[in-house]
Amino acid sequence: MSFKVLVLEDEIGIRSFVSINLKREGYEVIEAPTGEEAIEKVKTNKIDIALLDVMLPGISGIQVCKFIRENYDNIGIIMLTAKGQENDKIIGLNSGADDYIVKPFSPKELLARINALLRRVKKDNSQDQLIICNPFTLDLSQRKLFKEDREIEITPTEFSIIRYLIKNEGKSISRDELLDAIWGKNYIGDLKIVDVNIRRIRSKIEENPSKPKYIQTVWGYGYCLRKED
Repeated sequence: MSFKVLVLEDEIGIRSFVSINLKREGYEVIEAPTGEEAIEKVKTNKIDIALLDVMLPGISGIQVCKFIRENYDNIGIIMLTAKGQENDKIIGLNSGADDYIVKPFSPKELLARINALLRRVKKDNSQDQLIICNPFTLDLSQRKLFKEDREIEITPTEFSIIRYLIKNEGKSISRDELLDAIWGKNYIGDLKIVDVNIRRIRSKIEENPSKPKYIQTVWGYGYCLRKED
């Protein structure tokens, strides 16, 4: 099975570099030099992973990220950020991105990030089962989360985090453990990506995200999921 990767990058040298390396690994690559074109490509193609440059003329990578997340929850998103632009990383993650990679990057690092994200995006139809942790139900075959009878729209990475926390319900999970479990042991990045995703999940499942009832903070350590009595 060939996976489709959208590469949104206005610099032709970087775009060609990324495309060539992805094609060598068997990916089908769809290129877009502008945010406007990227949105049209998403509408007309079944994209698995989107690589989005943040800084673009016209529609930015952040805006494309928001568009994808609002309309296509099953697409994995990796933001391409400039070195030292810490704010771009946080804005991208808060906009729904699953990961980010800092330029310049090696083909090996890029492929590792894509492969790790694909494992979270792909459905595992062999896992035709439900996990129930009141008031939540996880449908593993459809990769959907329900709170009581209402479906909660979540990204592939958020689904993986929820599944891990539910499987370890009542146990304190460190940020390092979550990072290893969800992003992989060889992930090159910082722990902020864990906290940003937890905040996003809380905004969707908690009645009062500032006083979380379900995903509770273990200060100086990590997080713990508690089910409803």
